[in-house]
Order: sequence, then structure tokens, then C-alpha cells
Amino acid sequence: MSAVVWTAAGSLAAWLWLLLCQGFFWRTDVRLPPSRDPGAWPSVCVVVPARDEAAVLPASLPSLLAQEYPGRAEVFLVDDGSTDGTGELARELARRTGGLPLTVDSPGEPPAGWTGKLWAVRHGIGLARARGPEYLLLTDADIAHAPDGLRRLVAAARTGGYDVVSQMARLRVESLWERLVVPAFVYFFAQLYPFRRIGKDGTRTAAAAGGCVLLRADTAARARIPDAIRHAVIDDVALARAVKRAGGRVWLGLADRADSVRPYPRLHDLWHMVARSAYAQLRHDPVVLAGTVAGLALVYLVPPAAVIAGAAGNPVAAVLGGAAWLVMTGTYLPMLRYYRQPPWLAPLLPFTAFLYLLMTVDSAVRHHRGRGAAWKGRTYARPDAVPDEG
Repeated sequence: MSAVVWTAAGSLAAWLWLLLCQGFFWRTDVRLPPSRDPGAWPSVCVVVPARDEAAVLPASLPSLLAQEYPGRAEVFLVDDGSTDGTGELARELARRTGGLPLTVDSPGEPPAGWTGKLWAVRHGIGLARARGPEYLLLTDADIAHAPDGLRRLVAAARTGGYDVVSQMARLRVESLWERLVVPAFVYFFAQLYPFRRIGKDGTRTAAAAGGCVLLRADTAARARIPDAIRHAVIDDVALARAVKRAGGRVWLGLADRADSVRPYPRLHDLWHMVARSAYAQLRHDPVVLAGTVAGLALVYLVPPAAVIAGAAGNPVAAVLGGAAWLVMTGTYLPMLRYYRQPPWLAPLLPFTAFLYLLMTVDSAVRHHRGRGAAWKGRTYARPDAVPDEG
């Protein structure tokens, strides 16, 4: 057989393995586990790191303040050096809408060694600990929560005995580029971190979704969160790993009623979102990058290429490539249904995967040019260039 046929056969074999052996990552039925109301509702402090979020706060913060939670709950919004009046707007929204108590404070500039929003999270957790909460809800400033969202998270954590209960908020999908890129982003994440494995005891797979993380306060202290992960660019995954290393239990699933209101209307916006952290996911290792590029090409690009080769006179390659493409399409359909998108987008996944391949390479180029990590316009030293302060 020709090299084209062997390559197409390898792609089909990879897809059959992904279909059956990768934790059924393609299924979208991992939602909050069954739960019952506790006899006494524990106290919760909500920590919201915010930097230049005035555009999204009116659609998100009132949903937090309006939580219908039977126990004691309080919101701490950490205004991390905003220049758009984020803190003032948050106070005004609290005055207009009422609801849960809101504290707005600022942490000052982060010291060397802290990346992303983690310095703001640390400040918020410090404020919250003065209240002695049993749980912390870490949520981003662009997430709108259903009125019973906090109640359901706490009930699930108490019933299941979880130290972390995290939901991947449903991202906005309205523009053409959002339709092409956003469902695939969650699909690829689930492929790397199958949700079923995360919640299973005895597995090493750990991940969380930073937009909605309910965390036991004593577990956070035991795992030294966020200090132990202060270098992390992908802070939600690092948090879940730290909890598991400390003996905690983690659950992650898709959200039904927690939505991101942040728009990504242009390809440039989505490109930056992915490229900001893609190379960090590969541990800044050029060898891993090369393997990832090769793997993406084999799994996502070879099937349509083999079908094209079949049109040029290689029918075996066309059959194998078409079968691989069919499996790929079938596994993507549940995610499109979750995002309420038309099924005709599923066969376009190879194109989207090619975009992600380019974003990953661009992420590596940015890193090696010394641009480091960034959050909301603030650039940090590269993690491998920051001395560990213990």
C-alpha cells in the first residue's frame, strides 16, 4: 500500500481510539451530578477578579448579587488596576439592584512571579477568609449565573463530597467566527481532559473551568491556592491539579445555566484567546509542540486530504479518509447541539483544527520572542524565567 493509504489508515485508527477509549469525551451529558439540599447551608464567599470589565459587568454582576442562596453569601470584586471605571460601576450596580453584600477592593500591582488574574484572586481570597466561609466561588467577571446557580453548586459539592465543583460556562456563539471556533474550543478541551475521568476517584486527570469554580476553603488552604500556582498561565487546570495532589476530589462538567457574556466577534479576538496559553499547555517544550502539530495534522487534516487523494485516483485512501472524517463529524455533533448550532458546521472541523494548529504555533513564537503571558493588557515575565520563591 502507498504512504497515503497507510497515513489515512493511521488517521482512522486514531479516530476509532478517540471514539471509544478517550473517556467518551465527545458526549455532552456531563452536567451537575444529582444532589440534595444539605440540612444547614454553608457560608460562601464569591471572589470575582476584574480588570477593565465595565462593558460586561451590567450583564453579569447583577446575576451574582441576585443569587437565591439559603445560607450566608457575600461577593468580593477585586478591581485589578482597571482604567474604565470597573470598581465604580460595580458599586453603582450593587446600589441599584441590591441583593448579596458586595465589597470592592484593589490589590495593587502584582509582585514578580504572579501571572494572569491570580494576584487578584489571592487578594480576594484573603478578604474572604476574614469571614470564615466554608466555600469559595471563584468566577470571572463575564459570567452570568442563574438565580439558583450557587445553591445547586453547593448542593452538588456537599452531596458528592467534592472539594471542587466546576462548570464550563456556555460561551457566546453569535458571530461567524464564534460559530466556527468556540464549540471546537470546548470540544478540544474535553478531548484533552475528558470530564468523566476528572470526576472519577483514582484518576490523575484534573481540570477545572475558571469561569465557575466552587472550592472548599480548607482545601484551598491545604493546597496553598493560589500561591502554589502563581506561575500558572492556565490557572484553572493548575488549580484542579493542586487540589488533587492535596488529596481532594474534583468534578467538572458543562453548564446548563451559566453563560459567558463576553463577545469574541473577530477572528483576532479568538486567536488571542487561544494563543495566549496554547504553548503553556505544551509546557513550553518544542518537542511536544512538534508532536502536537504532527498529531493535529494526522487526526484532523489527513482525512479530507485522503478524500482529495481519492478523487485523484486512490479510492482506498478515499474510503479510509472518508471513514475517519465521518467519525470526526459524528463526535463533533453533540457539541454543536449543546451550542445550538446547525449540524452542517460539523464537517468543517478540519478547517477549524487547522486554525488551532496555527494559533498554537503562533503561541510558541510569541513565547520565544519573550512576550510572556498576558492578562487584560498586562504582560508578565515568562514562567520559566521567574525564580521560584518557595
